[in-house]
Amino acid sequence: MNIKKVLSVLFLLIAVITLQLSAKDSGEIVYSKPNQLLQVDHGISIFVDNSGKLSFNNILNQKFELSTDKVPNLGITESTIWVKLNIVNRSGIEKLFLMVEQPAIDRVELHSRDISGNWQTVSLGEYKKYSERIINNPNYVFPVDAPVNQSTILYLSISSKDQIQLPILLGTEQSILDENLIQNLFFGMYAGIILIMILYNLFVAFTVRDSSYIYYIIYILFVGLTQFTFQGLAFRFLWPDSIWMANYSSILVPFFSGVSTLIFVKKFLQTKKYTPKFDKGIDAMLVIYCIACLIGMLEKYSISITLLQISALSGAVFLWILGFQVNRQGYRPAVFFLIGYTIFLISVVIFVLRNFNVLPYNGMTSYVLEIGSVIQITLLSFALADKINFFRNENEIAQKQALEISKENERLIREQNIQLEIEVSKRTEELQNSNTTLNFTLKELKEAQSQLVDAEKMAGLGQLTAGIAHEINNPINFVTSNIKPLELDINDLYDVIQKYEEMDLDQDIHAQVAIVEKFKREIDIDFIKTEINSLLSGIGEGAKRTAEIIRSLKNFSRLDESDTKPVNLNEGLESTLVLLRSNIPAYITVVKDLKPIPLVECLPGKINQIFMNLITNGIHAIKTKPEHRQEEQLMISTWHEGDNVKISIKDSGTGMPEEIRQKIFEPFFTTKQVGEGTGLGLSIVFSIIEKHKGHIDVITKVNLGTEFIITLPVNIP
Repeated sequence: MNIKKVLSVLFLLIAVITLQLSAKDSGEIVYSKPNQLLQVDHGISIFVDNSGKLSFNNILNQKFELSTDKVPNLGITESTIWVKLNIVNRSGIEKLFLMVEQPAIDRVELHSRDISGNWQTVSLGEYKKYSERIINNPNYVFPVDAPVNQSTILYLSISSKDQIQLPILLGTEQSILDENLIQNLFFGMYAGIILIMILYNLFVAFTVRDSSYIYYIIYILFVGLTQFTFQGLAFRFLWPDSIWMANYSSILVPFFSGVSTLIFVKKFLQTKKYTPKFDKGIDAMLVIYCIACLIGMLEKYSISITLLQISALSGAVFLWILGFQVNRQGYRPAVFFLIGYTIFLISVVIFVLRNFNVLPYNGMTSYVLEIGSVIQITLLSFALADKINFFRNENEIAQKQALEISKENERLIREQNIQLEIEVSKRTEELQNSNTTLNFTLKELKEAQSQLVDAEKMAGLGQLTAGIAHEINNPINFVTSNIKPLELDINDLYDVIQKYEEMDLDQDIHAQVAIVEKFKREIDIDFIKTEINSLLSGIGEGAKRTAEIIRSLKNFSRLDESDTKPVNLNEGLESTLVLLRSNIPAYITVVKDLKPIPLVECLPGKINQIFMNLITNGIHAIKTKPEHRQEEQLMISTWHEGDNVKISIKDSGTGMPEEIRQKIFEPFFTTKQVGEGTGLGLSIVFSIIEKHKGHIDVITKVNLGTEFIITLPVNIP
């Protein structure tokens, strides 16, 4: 009896196994246990629509291929993936739910028959707001009407710019809810750890004032945000109404996560100090991340995501090697970094192997990145704390070494001070002797300078005296040359008067008058009158010109004025030109453009000396030209700008090259021949302008001429 029971049980088991194997071979998915969450790891038929344009009716006529993978992995593709499922419901519950556990998919559509046998379509995805979902779940959950003990055919249409991996689960509402609760519990714990780490390190950052903690907080934030985005929780809680963010988060979040990681590592491991070549490598990776993000913004999603994934994987290996190199340099915090990144790198490898179906799709492989990231950020937090101890130890060692060096320096300084005192005494004696010699030399130089300045003044005075003498000589000659003819004419008039006086009134008056009239005609009395007026006019003009020269000389010199006073600079220019008139050749035309200007508070004599030196230099520059044009020009103009008065003295002379222009205000520098000048003229000009709180600009070009522009404040402080 017992043997029969055993045989019956074995037969029943064989029948069940045979039934299940036949169901798998036939592509059927049998759901038999109520409230079971069945992972669909067989019976998944796939058709790839490379065009992405086939309609559902066209798909019904296509040949689907049965997948051999428990979790189909289609990679990154722009094609539309069609999945066919044949579900046999033996659970006794007609209302089932189908869940695609991949929140990163952009669009999922379920095609199923309604009660009437017509095909109906339910569409979910990130192109819709989260509030439009049928079930409040970050994964894609579809209600399925599956009659008991009947076969139900379902079609899934899937398209995404991310990697398409299809873990499909089948169960009741309760089983889906239980799974969702487990996921929420796990990610609640994960979010709590991330939040605690952020708050803790934020507190430490404000305490120790180390910028590394700020970079670390940003890094933790984006690491957590990356995991929340991959699990669909970011779309659920952070931007449920932003379709744009839902579509681009798979590009933007990995981009900011990668960039924040690289910048944190760059700061934490001090790569610029310990590994300069790797530091440049980090800069190159930052550029690659930016390029990948830009490509994604240009809607080249597949290229962008592929490049981001490659950058993330290669970057993890690169940073691990970087941590190893920094650790070899003796930087102790790199040990924690290396351990943490080793664990994270292992979790990345497990995650990638799961994506390629080398490892099974289960709870461990699903959450391996979260586990690895938690361990990593914890170890990095320890590393930051150890970094403080590391720097404290370095400071203590440095202070100890500095103290020893200080003591040694103190000993050396004491020994050297004795020797220095001896050397200083000797040197002091030498300096005193040198100082006596220098004082004597300085006294001689000042005397020589005074003599040279006096010589320059005497040269200017001689030139001015010669000009004045010439100017006065002309009108004096004019007067003296008119005196003799005037004397003769007056004598003739005296003769006429005498004849009138000699007339005898007792004799014939008419006869005597006729004699006088005859005499007047002989001497041409009318001509004499005209000539006398002309001669007197000439003498008056000469006297007037002489008075003008004297007035100009007095206005120019003003030797009796040692204090500043308001002066019209136009008058000073006019006086200077009068005194220098004889020095201006006939082929030089003086062009004056003297605009009305305000009175300037200055020393008039000193300012007139500036005008004389600059005008004299301009005349000399024109005279020294190898060839003269028919009409050379000396242009003098004045104008008013704000609180300043501008004076321009421009000549059409030889001009100056740049190397000479830079030296013209140096004392004793001159381009004149030996004996023609002392080289102090422009130096004196510069000194006077500087004392008046003004400045002088020089514009010159070889063979075209030179322009000096003087700027003087109206009111000198």
